[in-house]
Amino acid sequence: MTINNKMNAMTEFVSWFRSVAPYIHAFRDKVFILGFGGEIITDAKFVHFIHDISLLASLGVRLVLVHGARPQIQLRLNESQLETQTVTGMRVTDPASLQCVKEAVGRVHHEIAALLSMGLPNSPMANAAIRVTSGNFVTACPHGIIQGVDLMHTGKVRKINTQAINSRLEQGDVVLISPLGYSPTGEIFNLTMENVATEVAIALHAEKLIFLLDTADYDSSDTDKSELLPRELTVAESNLLLRNKTPEPTPLLADTIRPWLQSATKACEMGVTRTHLISRHNDGAILQELFTHHGIGTMISQETLQTLRKAKIEDVGGILQLIEPLEAEGILVRRSRELLEIEIDRFTVLEHDGSMLGCAALYPFSEEHAGELACLAIHPNYRDRGYGSHLLKHIEKETMSQNIYTLFVLTTHAAHWFIEHGFNEATTAELPPAKQNLYNYQRRSKVLIKHL
Repeated sequence: MTINNKMNAMTEFVSWFRSVAPYIHAFRDKVFILGFGGEIITDAKFVHFIHDISLLASLGVRLVLVHGARPQIQLRLNESQLETQTVTGMRVTDPASLQCVKEAVGRVHHEIAALLSMGLPNSPMANAAIRVTSGNFVTACPHGIIQGVDLMHTGKVRKINTQAINSRLEQGDVVLISPLGYSPTGEIFNLTMENVATEVAIALHAEKLIFLLDTADYDSSDTDKSELLPRELTVAESNLLLRNKTPEPTPLLADTIRPWLQSATKACEMGVTRTHLISRHNDGAILQELFTHHGIGTMISQETLQTLRKAKIEDVGGILQLIEPLEAEGILVRRSRELLEIEIDRFTVLEHDGSMLGCAALYPFSEEHAGELACLAIHPNYRDRGYGSHLLKHIEKETMSQNIYTLFVLTTHAAHWFIEHGFNEATTAELPPAKQNLYNYQRRSKVLIKHL
């Protein structure tokens, strides 16, 4: 590797590390529930998944792992030559099949605990010292009789022992929960992983509930796959999808994803801050989803994560970070912190999940019924994604709300972009007189005007 390549690699590393720092701060001491099926345990990538769990724990994330065991249970049933009935997609668990369930779940549970206990040198688990704890945290009750069939030992969550789980989490333990529940009378019930994970997340008021789907190569950024979900959904949008009432051309929801989306949506409706659906087949899926802006799966939230709002004095630092690189290149006129603080009420900022992605300012010239669009800036990592157009439309609406129907901009570099968005080239003589007096002939900015 040449010196230049090494320097570039180091620069990229520093930039990447800085980009993930806000997530590290935000996630510390937060409760995350991870739900995954038994399929992932037989995957060669499962060890990498365990390494990622170790990394999250080392960053101070409070983790509850809820595992399934459907393929292992089916294998044990086949070995015992037992056939089971299903009703509305749920397995009828009679006493004989319950024994197979207990054996399969117990084996999977211990395998996961053993992997979490690894401390191999020269691996991400080196010096991890993760303490794994389990217990009778889930009180269950029978599902009862459905369509005239008694589901017997197939049950559902009745109550979560939040005090016991929180006590373990506060001690730094990773809590491991199986899809088995226990009744006050000493009965054991076969539960679904989705039901347990959802109810645990709701009971603990978790920051995140993350499901690892078994759907192959699930990546919400792949728009060529019609069965995939959008990258972000609100609870309201998710409920429309579940009712197949989405506007065209949005595709109908695939049956393989529906149960996961139902659980994720319910969790958000009941107070979980965010839920995520990601593929177990993507190596490092959890890290990519949690520590990158766009992620690789689908995130459901109670409200939209993208907001446009009036800037506040606390935003001055963030606006400076956006515009200073453009000022250095001569694209924007330099503004001091003091000037920004004075003019902060002119600015609008675009946020996504608490991160500032862009800003723009509107300076009205009331006598001429004109307004100047200034300081339109988008973070370099998020350009060419429509954020500039989104900001421009917002400024145009704000302009018209002030009974101003002429918007102008001075630019040295982005004339084509503004022309594509409906602006026309003009002369300085068409500017308001007050602006003509301030025109900088050394910059020779192009004048563009749009009649709204």
